[in-house]
Order: sequence, then structure tokens, then C-alpha cells
Amino acid sequence: MEMALTRIGLAGLAVMGQNLALNIAEKGFPISVYNRTTSKVDETVERAKAEGNLPVYGFHDPASFVNSIQKPRVVIMLVKAGAPVDQTIATLAAHLEQGDCIIDGGNEWYENTERREKEMEERGLLYLGMGVSGGEEGARNGPSLMPGGSFEAYKYIEDILLKVAAQVPDSGPCVTYIGTGGSGNFVKMVHNGIEYGDMQLIAEAYDVLKSVGKLTNSELHQVFSEWNKGELLSFLIEITADIFGIKDEQGDGYLVDKVLDKTGMKGTGKWTVQQAAELSVAAPTIEASLDSRFLSGLKDERVEASKIFQGDYSTGLPVDKAQLIEDVRQALYASKICSYAQGMNIIKAKSAEKGWGLNLGELARIWKGGCIIRAIFLDRIKKAYDRNSDLANLLVDPEFAQEIMDRQAAWRRVVCLAINNGVSTPGMSASLAYFDSYRRDRLPASQSSTSALILHAVPSKFGKCY
Repeated sequence: MEMALTRIGLAGLAVMGQNLALNIAEKGFPISVYNRTTSKVDETVERAKAEGNLPVYGFHDPASFVNSIQKPRVVIMLVKAGAPVDQTIATLAAHLEQGDCIIDGGNEWYENTERREKEMEERGLLYLGMGVSGGEEGARNGPSLMPGGSFEAYKYIEDILLKVAAQVPDSGPCVTYIGTGGSGNFVKMVHNGIEYGDMQLIAEAYDVLKSVGKLTNSELHQVFSEWNKGELLSFLIEITADIFGIKDEQGDGYLVDKVLDKTGMKGTGKWTVQQAAELSVAAPTIEASLDSRFLSGLKDERVEASKIFQGDYSTGLPVDKAQLIEDVRQALYASKICSYAQGMNIIKAKSAEKGWGLNLGELARIWKGGCIIRAIFLDRIKKAYDRNSDLANLLVDPEFAQEIMDRQAAWRRVVCLAINNGVSTPGMSASLAYFDSYRRDRLPASQSSTSALILHAVPSKFGKCY
């Protein structure tokens, strides 16, 4: 007997691909799967059987895989960005027909997506670049999805995406059609840049509480757990609280104290900072988070430097723990507002440049569930853009402006305390400098501009400067 045609296909069965395929099948959509390494196909099919006899059908060759999907065929790729995407497209396109659709679910550079969309259009194929956020858990149980490109292609699979995406009770599925071209990939890229900023600010809050306040891991667990019940409620605060409670199974003490202080990156954070510079959009918090990752990578150099610059950099003054905890909470929240404001401004500037017409409030809505930066805070951002879709900057929304003003005293105390105790807070400091620059009607740029004019125009004893 011949198998009935499946609703959709998925090529690329690493962790994300496997889990997204199982999610799609679990939502009632029979799915064909393919991977160049055939053992991954068999592994995925076995998982589908073990997790409830889900309708996942495996294929070891691309022709059989493509021909098993109902027309117009839709295939999602989840492979490493760059050349592997082009190679997978070539493999699939050889068997696809006019009107079929390819969707790239990886973290791809948006211009590559726009190039591929044009190439596929010439072959009569539709193309989408779809950001997928939420990691392994999100892919399996409900990610935040950011599809951009062909609207016709989006309509092919809208019914699937609406069910597969994370579901937030008060605002619906965490998916929307982002816009034309590479907008879906661009939005996902900036989402990741914002994520960099979020993680850096949380790390700094931890460092100040640990290094200056001398909080124990047990106390830190309690503090972050309490913070996760209020305005800072988020996935990242939740998992931060959790890590402080995990003991080291291999020895004494807590796991957090044994983790190497060296952070890597996948590139999207760097792309975000590069795009901010190209668009002339200030993004100092996100940039500080990237610089901090670069510095963390210099582990051996830092160890040697610590020997050269030995000494007690603390003030030795007593610290009121309760006051410090409250001040750090307020500083973290105020800094977070600045970080998101910067990310939204990057998206806004790119949307204007490319004519994408992106809806910033809708982006905040689909980030409320499934993705890494999901947080109650995002509902506030959505409402801010609902009140004024042309908001110049999130900081000037009346509600956020008041929150910043209410927290700035605590914010300044934390940054000053950290500086005086030799504790680096680049993200919080950059956020505060961003706020202080943005709120002033006159900046020293006039002096630097005048100096530049003088240097270029006035001859010196060494001759004219150029």
C-alpha cells in the first residue's frame, strides 16, 4: 500500500530539527523528515514512536522525501547557516516543482535570505526565512516564530505555525508574518542581540550582589526567585534563580562556582552591533555585552593581569544587604528598558531603510512566549507601541519614562558602588550613559565638532592639519 502524502517536510535533523518535527507531528500534521546522515532520520522516527506514535515518516534520499509531501510542497530546512543552506537548497530544488516552497529556519544573515528568495523566484519556487527562538525546549513544545519573505508562502503554512508556536493565553500564538525580504531573519538577529544585553545585565546584577554584597548562593537563589514574581518575571531570571540552587554532582559546593568564566557566541550579537553602526543607531548596552564576551574569552590573559594588578579594590565600607538588593533590582530593570529600546530602534531604522513596515508592538507580542527573552515586561512594550506606533524611543513612552525616573537614583547608586569597589558593570554603566545622553537637550558634541573644525582649518607651526 502506498503511504498517504504528508502535509509538510523537514530537512536537517540536529537537535532543533528533530524537536520541531515532533512538535509539528504532535499538533496533528503528518510530516516527512530527511537528513544527509541517515542515522538521524531513523533516530527521529524512533523518537516519534516513543513519544506517542506521532506521524513522522523518514526518508533516506531527497527524491523520495520531496515526493512524499502533498502539493504545493512545503519544506522547512534547519541546517547550519551559510554554505550548508545553499547546498541543501540545491539538493531539494532538484526535485521541487513550480509553486513549491522552501523555508529556512536557521539563524541566517538576512541578505543571504533575500538573495535566495530572488534565486528561488526565478525557478518558480517560494521562499521564507523564519527565525525560530526557544532552543531545544521551545522547538519541541512551542517556539516563537518570525517568518519573513513570500507572503504567499506564509499563507501555505499559517495553519501549522499558529498551532506549533508557543501559546500565550492573553495574546495568542507567538507567530506573525513579519514582512517581506529578509525581515524575519533580521528581527531574529536583533532578538538575539537583545538577549545578549539581557544576559549581560543579569550577570552584572549577580556580580554586584556576590562581590560587593557578599550574598551566598542560597541568598542569591532566594533573591532571584523573588524577583521572578514581579516586574522582572522572565525565563532568564527564572533559570538564573534555578542555577544558584544546583549543587556540584562531581564534588563539593555549587555548580555556578565551577563554571568557566569564558563565554562564546554564534555571531548574531556581533551582527546586531554591526547593523546598529551601519544604521547610525546607538546600542551601547548590546555593544557592551558583546565586548564583555570578547574579554571573557581572554581567560589566560586575565589570569596573568590579575597577578599584576593585585590588591583589594573594595572600599571596606559596610553594605546594607537589603538596600543593595532593592537597588540592584531597580538598576537591572532600568538598564533592561534601555537595552530593549536600543534593539527596537535598530529594527525600526532597518524597517524604514528597507520599507518593511514592521509592527514593533506585534514583535513584542510574539516574544512573550516560547523565546529566550520571554518576559512579562514585553507586554508593557506592546502596550507602549499600541499607544503610539511612531514612538521615537521606548524611553519616552509615558509609563516607561516614569519608571526610569523612579529608579534612576538606585541605578546611579549601584553603578557608583560597583566602580568604587572595582567591579565591572559595563552593561548597566552603558545603559545609564545612554539614558543620561538621551535626556539632555545639549551634549558636548558641539565642542568636539568645533575642535575638529579648528584642527582641519587652522594652520599650526607644523603646517596645516588634514
